Parts: sequence; C-alpha cells; structure tokens
Amino acid sequence: MGDSFNTIEDYVPKAALPLLSKYLSQWEVNLVITRKRITKHGDFRAFPKGGHQITVNESTNPFRFLITALHEISHLVAFKNFGLSIKPHGVEWKITYKKIMSPFLTSEIFPAELLKVLQLHFKNPKASSDADFSLVMALNKFDPENEKSFIFELDQGTVFEIYNGRRFVRGEKRVKRFECKELNTQRMYLFSPHAQVIKIK
Repeated sequence: MGDSFNTIEDYVPKAALPLLSKYLSQWEVNLVITRKRITKHGDFRAFPKGGHQITVNESTNPFRFLITALHEISHLVAFKNFGLSIKPHGVEWKITYKKIMSPFLTSEIFPAELLKVLQLHFKNPKASSDADFSLVMALNKFDPENEKSFIFELDQGTVFEIYNGRRFVRGEKRVKRFECKELNTQRMYLFSPHAQVIKIK
C-alpha cells in the first residue's frame, strides 16, 4: 500500500476517505504520491514480473487528486478484470471508471457547481480530465490563485512563457487549439486553450 494510508487523508475530501480507503484495500493498490509533474496528473504501471504501481501528483486541490486517483485505480481494476491486452482508455476502462466513480458523485464530496460538470463528464469519460474543457475550468476554481493565464484568455500577438522558460507568441485558433510561434526557433506549436502560461508584459 506504500504510504497511501499515512498521507492520503491530507489530499482528498474528508467525505471521500472511507470509500477510497476501502478501494485501496480491496484492490491492494500500491499508491505513491509524487511531486507535481507537468505532463501528467498520475499514472498506472503494470510490471512484467507482476505487481503494479499507481502514482498521483501531490495537489492542494482535493477534488483533482481524488479524480486522478480513481482514474488510475480504474486502470488497475480494468486490467485485472479484462486482461492486459485491452486499450488503456478503451471501452473496458470507461465502463470500469464510471462504475468506480459513481458512488463518489454526491454533494457530500463535490461542490454543486463541480458535481454538475462531473456528472456530464462521466457520461463518456475522456482519457484525460484535461481533454474536457468544462471540467478543467471547473476544477481550476479550486486551485490556489497564481499569476498564470489560460491561452484562450490572451489576445492574439501576446508573448507568453511556459514552465521551462521558453517564450511564444499567441497566434490564431486552429479548430480546438491555438497556433503559437516560439520566439527563439520561429517554429509553430499547437497549445490547448486551457494551457496555463505566464503573460509577458
């Protein structure tokens, strides 16, 4: 179980703890809480010689942490029930994720405004919560305030900086993403509308 029972209560809504603890015991979840990673909120790994590990980024947003933990637990349960040959975010995982998440979708655990968005999201859950714009924006309301802006909030032509110091100019919207030019290389990149960046004044 790793350090899950020692620390998990510091990261999730209090009302969710009894059922989440039951899940961790029932499926013998080896859950590791890690420092925040830019590219992902969590992951699941099945080891070739047996065993598994789930990691979840530490977070000051208990709702994001809980959703991520249940997302990764669903990978474990889906692989146990349907075998390792299934697609990571295929039909079997979606069925499992919806079933596992269902008892958590209550007003005792989630605020009303977030619960409404989650109920819509779980009609057909996406491979990543970041792929659901409405859910990203709803969850963001429970993150600590910071100096970052969303790409969609910036005017065209605005210069911005990402986490590693690279600077870009916001360009036009291409279908769902924004085309942005990196200043150093002049190469074009596509950014999700809800990518958080630092506006350069």
